[in-house]
Amino acid sequence: MHEMALCESMLQIIEREAARQRFSRVRKVRLEVGALAGVETRAMLFGFEVVRRGTVADGAELEIIELPGRGWCMACAREVEVLSRLDDCPHCGGHQVQITGGDELRIRDLEVD
Repeated sequence: MHEMALCESMLQIIEREAARQRFSRVRKVRLEVGALAGVETRAMLFGFEVVRRGTVADGAELEIIELPGRGWCMACAREVEVLSRLDDCPHCGGHQVQITGGDELRIRDLEVD
């Protein structure tokens, strides 16, 4: 379950920002997760619940914002939404879809005290 390692890394970022910006408590973390990021959102929620204990984020809510997979179809020259890296173009059925988004995993923002 690599989500636990991702949660630990996310917490390191949060604690580093807490020291830099001098906030004492995190109430909410908004995390953007792309459909192609290879991340199981339920595992992220569980992992965050475990790693946040006893930290500046103890009790914080993790809100996951799911972003769609996006690609550029070279055949019909359109931006398309995809569910996997191997999807054909939903418009023309073309097989040359270049992924342009949906692999994001980033902290969008924090609500802090």
